[in-house]
Amino acid sequence: MTLTRYEPWGLLDQMRREMERAMDNRTAEGSSVATSDWVPAVDIKEDRDSFRIVADIPGVDPKDIEVHMENGVLTIRGEKESEKKEEREGYKRVERTFGSFYRRFSLPDTANPEDITASSNHGVLEVRIGKQQQVQPRKIEVNS
Repeated sequence: MTLTRYEPWGLLDQMRREMERAMDNRTAEGSSVATSDWVPAVDIKEDRDSFRIVADIPGVDPKDIEVHMENGVLTIRGEKESEKKEEREGYKRVERTFGSFYRRFSLPDTANPEDITASSNHGVLEVRIGKQQQVQPRKIEVNS
């Protein structure tokens, strides 16, 4: 029979350590970093010929989005500004929402920095990164 020690706070301590580690990783150079007023939801997909990053950025004008690639790191940043006015009998309400977002993604060595396109449609940004053509292995004969 094996005795197991019961530690009721063990799971909470483990969760705290994992959250601290995740927060430390956010500032590491070259990692996927999110630092901003708000963080858009992002899907990263890979198919045979390309990588795709799809980000939900409702209310952001495409001219206010910047996509930049340098040293294997893709950066997406932008700003959101909107104003909502509501007038009814006896009161007037104006709400303004604004904020910037900034995301960085490390790309694999197979990404082609010369083949990157970005498009925005109905609040969804899609960045397509083509893959480099793979060199086919070649057999080299050894002469004697």
